[in-house]
Parts: sequence; structure tokens; C-alpha cells
Amino acid sequence: MLPHYPTLKTKSNEKQKMSEKGEVVCVTGASGYIASWLVKFLLEAGYTVKATVRNPNDPKKVEHLKALEGAKERLHLFEANLVEEGSFDSVIDGCQGVFHTASPVLIQVSDPQTELINPAVTGTLNVLRSCKKVPSIKRVVITSSMASVMFNSDPLNSDVIVDETWYSDPLFCEKTKQWYGLSKTLAEKAAWNFCEENGLELVTLHPGFVIGPYLQPDLNLTTEAFLNLIKEGQQMWPSGIYRYVDVRDVARAHVLAFKNPSASGRYCLVRKVMHSFNALKILSGIFPSLNLPANRETEAAIEDPPYHVSKEKAESLKLDFTPIEVTLRDTVQCLKDKNVLDF
Repeated sequence: MLPHYPTLKTKSNEKQKMSEKGEVVCVTGASGYIASWLVKFLLEAGYTVKATVRNPNDPKKVEHLKALEGAKERLHLFEANLVEEGSFDSVIDGCQGVFHTASPVLIQVSDPQTELINPAVTGTLNVLRSCKKVPSIKRVVITSSMASVMFNSDPLNSDVIVDETWYSDPLFCEKTKQWYGLSKTLAEKAAWNFCEENGLELVTLHPGFVIGPYLQPDLNLTTEAFLNLIKEGQQMWPSGIYRYVDVRDVARAHVLAFKNPSASGRYCLVRKVMHSFNALKILSGIFPSLNLPANRETEAAIEDPPYHVSKEKAESLKLDFTPIEVTLRDTVQCLKDKNVLDF
């Protein structure tokens, strides 16, 4: 595993408890899956949210945000470009906190450097450069991924517990063509280095395979992959192993990571590691009319869970993970309600 990134000594112990009321925060990539829920929870908590999107005039990107409770009074939309330095200056000015969620999420790419790595790394640094110019910033929370935690040659088995001390190896990512993992790993490392050098307080969150109901009008990558698993048995990962976490838990973790003065370092966000057939088995019990196939021979042959991801540090934020049965149920119900799954 790589050396420990978060060497920055935070000023958390010197802070008074943060108050949501009246505080102004920025959310980058606000129209995304996780970010939409984050904006919702921030507005419900009383924050004023300055949200960046690629095109504020595109109804498909912003109407679901404008419809949120409190949006009319406390949501302000801005256009910003990840790869344009200074693009976030005016948005972040006057904020107390920044949630950087914007980063490309792609599995199949033809040019990983242009499509994934440059936007992830350059975009992160551009946001942090803007934060550096604003003395009122208390903390930056970055949405990273388990992809920057566990893409390495360390063996995984049922006795292994992955935690925040694990790091993905860029050379391993390159060798195995895990381009998304490489982009998140390099972006995280760049963020920790920049914040240490410039005295910014940083927390990084590392969600696994995010599912749950979605607020945006269109499917995102993970919900589409989950839909394909239900409809066709088509798995995104050849291993059939998924690190499930509820999108609502991920969004809540962002809020907690900002408002909790003692929050620091990295946080893994995974409710349960399980094989796809076990997820389908649970759903068969909840929605018998789905008529999901059961593979008893496979179930008997494969041990579950194949490994574990520690929830201890995330739970220290007072994050109560949603039961996996509830997440699976609510995901399918959302797909049905939005008329993309018929049963």
C-alpha cells in the first residue's frame, strides 16, 4: 500500500461547533447523483448552497434541484468549468465550506488521460486554488471513491478488512487498465499535497458502488448498471462482487464530514460487500414479481462476503448506514416509479 496521504494537521480542535444556519457552502457538479441528494440535505439543514453545473440553462440538469424544498430561497446555480483555472473563484467567494463532487465517472474510455485523468486532477486542483483565495473557507470535503483505496495487489479474502489505511497503487491501476481508479487516486493524492502545502483543511470520502433512489431525471452509471443486473443479469464487474452503499448515506456523510469539528482524513463508505446473486436473492424476496433467476450452484460455491470494508470510522461521524435490504428495495421502487423498470 502507498504512503499515508493525509499528513495535514487540521485545526478541528480549535474550532467551535459549526452552525448550519446562515452558512454558505459550494457544491460542485451539483446535478449529479450524489450531489443532488447532498444539495437536498444541505437545504433541509438551513444552508445556503452555491451550486455549480455545466449548463444552468439546461432543464434536465437543474429542474430537479430547483424543485427541492428551500431551493427558491437558498439555492444559487452557477456555470463552472473543471479544467478552467479561476472558473470557481466567484462561486466559492463568501463560502464557509466546499463540497467537491464533480469528476468524470467512466468505465470504458478510449483516451483515459483526456477523458478521466486530466479533468479529475486538474479539476480538483482548480477548485482548491479557488478555495485558497477565500479566507472564510473552514473545510473542503472531496468525493473520492473506494477506487482510490483498494486497487492494488493486496490479496482479498473473507478474513480481510479494508479500511482507510489502504491505498490504490497507480502502477497497478495502469497495468490493469483501471483508469477510473487511477484518476481518483491521482486526484486524491494531488488534493492532499495541495492542502498540506497551503493550509487548507480537507476530508475525503470514499464511497463504494452507490445505489438507491435518484433525484435527477436520467440514470447515472451505477443505477444503470444495477438496472442491467436486474433485467439481464449483466454484471458491471466480472467478479460479480459489489461494495454497496446507499446514495443517501453518502450524501449525509458529506454533511457530517463538514459540520463535525473532529472529522479528518479519509472515510470509507460501504454498507456491505456482497456477490450480485445475493443482491438478487434479497430482491426476489421483496419483489417476487420480478422473476429474478436463482443460481443455487453458484450460491453454494461462492463464499459471501468475499471480504469486508470497515464502517468504524464512518460511524464515528454518527452516520447510521441504511440496511442493504432497504437500499435494494428503494432502488428498485425508484426505477419502477420512473418507468424504467416494469414488473
